[in-house]
Amino acid sequence: MASAAVFSSVRKGRSPSIGAFFAPVDLADLALIQTVASVSGDLISSFSDLSLPFQQRNARSLIRKFKIFVVLFDFLKDYPFPLPSSANLCFKELYILICRSKILLDYCSQSSRLWLLLQNPLISGYFHDLNQDMATLLDVFPSKQLKLSPDTEELVELLRKQSSRAKLFIDPQDETLRLTLFAFLDKFEGGHVPDQNELRSAFVERIGIRGAKSFRSEIDFLEEQIFNQEENVEPAISLLNGFVALARYSRFLLFRLEEEEEGESAKISATSCKKSKKSLICQEIGETFVTIPKDFSCPISLDLMKDPVIVSTGQTYDRSSIARWMEEGHCTCPKTGQMLTHTRLVPNRALRGLISQWCIAHGIPFDPPGSEETGAETVAAPAASKATIEANRATAALLVKQLSDGTPAAKTVAARELRLLAKTRKENRSCIAEAGAIPLLKQLLGSPDPVAQENSVTAMLNLSILDKNKSRIMEEEGCLESIVEVLRKGTSEEARENAAATLFSLSAIHDYKKKITEQVGAVEALAGLLREGSSRGKKDAVTALFNLSTHSENCARMADAGATSALVGALWTEGVAEEAAGALALLVRQPAGAQAIGQEEDVVAGLVGVMRSGTPKGKENAVAAILELCRSGGTSVTERVIRAPALAGLLQTLLFTGTKRARRKAASLARVFQRCEAATQGWAQVEQEYGFPGSSAAHRGGSFGSEVPVQVSISVPVL
Repeated sequence: MASAAVFSSVRKGRSPSIGAFFAPVDLADLALIQTVASVSGDLISSFSDLSLPFQQRNARSLIRKFKIFVVLFDFLKDYPFPLPSSANLCFKELYILICRSKILLDYCSQSSRLWLLLQNPLISGYFHDLNQDMATLLDVFPSKQLKLSPDTEELVELLRKQSSRAKLFIDPQDETLRLTLFAFLDKFEGGHVPDQNELRSAFVERIGIRGAKSFRSEIDFLEEQIFNQEENVEPAISLLNGFVALARYSRFLLFRLEEEEEGESAKISATSCKKSKKSLICQEIGETFVTIPKDFSCPISLDLMKDPVIVSTGQTYDRSSIARWMEEGHCTCPKTGQMLTHTRLVPNRALRGLISQWCIAHGIPFDPPGSEETGAETVAAPAASKATIEANRATAALLVKQLSDGTPAAKTVAARELRLLAKTRKENRSCIAEAGAIPLLKQLLGSPDPVAQENSVTAMLNLSILDKNKSRIMEEEGCLESIVEVLRKGTSEEARENAAATLFSLSAIHDYKKKITEQVGAVEALAGLLREGSSRGKKDAVTALFNLSTHSENCARMADAGATSALVGALWTEGVAEEAAGALALLVRQPAGAQAIGQEEDVVAGLVGVMRSGTPKGKENAVAAILELCRSGGTSVTERVIRAPALAGLLQTLLFTGTKRARRKAASLARVFQRCEAATQGWAQVEQEYGFPGSSAAHRGGSFGSEVPVQVSISVPVL
């Protein structure tokens, strides 16, 4: 039904309980009349003074009709019950009709002006549907059986005729205004910028958006609709992106930053952002205290996956989340950090079936998209429309000009807006850089204002996601030095964390790894953040150090800067231990790294701990690091490894349960054990104590003792 579509599109305010869609089956006669009269009275009192920018006529007409029902309820309060069965049925249907009407009126009162205008024909259709349903109800209403008073019967008959004759009403002025917005997009599509006076007339005078804050509220609402991506959303997502870009451009063209308050404008609340981005289904699950199984949650959004798909690295994500990730210009797997060899998304039908069964068992709605069943593979989300790109390009030019010529407070706000614009789409990141933002953001990195510094470094981070911008940042004189300075002495914790994340992003280019490592204070600051930062800071630091450790020439510098010591210490920290083990496995291959890591007393115990409780990938990293310690660390280190408690048992378990690479590394490490033990105990005792595969009679004797260790390629993926 149309009203069901309205309910599924409601984004704000109180969501009605599921009971609103079912008739009160246990009620009849006086109790039923009182219940229907109560909900009708609530609707009238809540919306009698409702003032809407659009749909005002349709809303008032609907409320006026329900006021007529009040006369009927007043007559029936003294009725000699019981009611005829047909009357009970009609009043139960009327209860549902009132609840549906309240949902639609709530929707209109809580939606933004732009959203109401863009959905003008659709919402008008919802009002018409309610009129038609009311007419159908009154056609079968048993007025004669109820023996209504003449004036009451006359009002009911009048209401029936009005509802039956009601036509679909779409305000022609509203429709003209809606088409004007589409015309603005057409101008951007054709490479032209709409006239400033025309934009002011449409947005300020006719739509009623009369300030920068009002524009921000409108944009936030539209972006929320885009994020939720319900199938019944009209207009299409690509058009909504265009209208967001149009609104953003109009906001800065018409009002600049004059109405922004420095403190308020610069704050971006992560809590409220996450809250607004919760999907409806996860709200429902949270309200009923059902915990989503970890394997059913998307690693990106943490929401229940409705359409799980597999990317080229073998990881599974919800289609909408990974498509958005790719659309933003990322070329790596969010969970593992590995480069994606292609953008095809393969449906994980087995997991989707399990999620469906789990939802059914817990009474949770589950309606996976069916369109993907037509093909085995699909491609990620389409690129932005030309209108969206051109509108955002024009907005970027306005913001960069403000970043150049504005007051300190205006520059802070401009940096914040560039940060937000650069969060999505590679086209946005490209046009912001092309407009000259990077040199200006670099200047703001040294600001003593914590908000200005945080926004500028985060904008730099978002821009760096685009590979072409990495070179622009690295080639800008003093830019890398400024980022490192924020990492070392940033005025806020988030600024330091985002500086570390920026170095991680820049280090994705191999040629930049050495340059970053050689920057004075960079590695020391990352090591310090890994030791003393917040959970997120440690994560940013360890991923950056891991990337830097993949360059063989960085090993000595990282050891001298204390990175190896910090990585060893991180082996006991939940959330970063596995990445730390991976970095150590790389660093220990080099003589300088092997010497520095071998001198750490706790390194073996830390790696054994990861082998005991880590994920399959973490165990693989840990056993790889221990193997390289034995190969490169010398006899004393190997003896420490062999004496490690429980390591033999963990190796034996890994030989049978680990990943393919982990099993190979474990087998190589087992042979190291065998050779060392054979020198003092003999092979019979070795077999008795360890029972390792490969220690058969064929390996006994002097020929095995002189065997050259098997050189197994240890490939540790980017994490």
